[in-house]
Amino acid sequence: MFLWITRILRLIDVGIVLGATLWNNKPSPALRERLDHSLQLYRSGAITSFIVTGGLDNNGAVLTEAEGMRNYLMEQGVPGEIVVMDSLSRSTYENLIFAQEIMEQNDWDTAVIVTHNYHGSRAADMAEKLGFNPVQVSVTDSSVLNMNYHESREILAYTKWLAQKLFL
Repeated sequence: MFLWITRILRLIDVGIVLGATLWNNKPSPALRERLDHSLQLYRSGAITSFIVTGGLDNNGAVLTEAEGMRNYLMEQGVPGEIVVMDSLSRSTYENLIFAQEIMEQNDWDTAVIVTHNYHGSRAADMAEKLGFNPVQVSVTDSSVLNMNYHESREILAYTKWLAQKLFL
């Protein structure tokens, strides 16, 4: 069972912000949309900490996605000690596996996964497969992405995930 978050009514331990590409070691406009959405959750008091996810991209960046995300959040006034990085993951599934490990290390029980609307269903399905309980996803729309491309790509990615899931 998935819980789509539009308005959070109780405190959640951590927001898991799923990574996306950096441009010149800074979050791309789309990644900033996810980060800004997570900032809204933080500033409203819905989350108290962040897990930022993503390893080194192959686009020439010298920072991992997680490092670029942490830096952005800190530039927005978030204390660095409440931002925990997963700098190893290379996929949504790995983002969630490593975030789960970080949650265990920090005694966090509840999380909300922050991503774009087109990506939320697959992320929620992966979280369910990994045993997140409850599965909570907070999504944002995009004004910067080519949605025809990303929604079409997501159909393929979701289909691939459903096939992979059979063997996990």
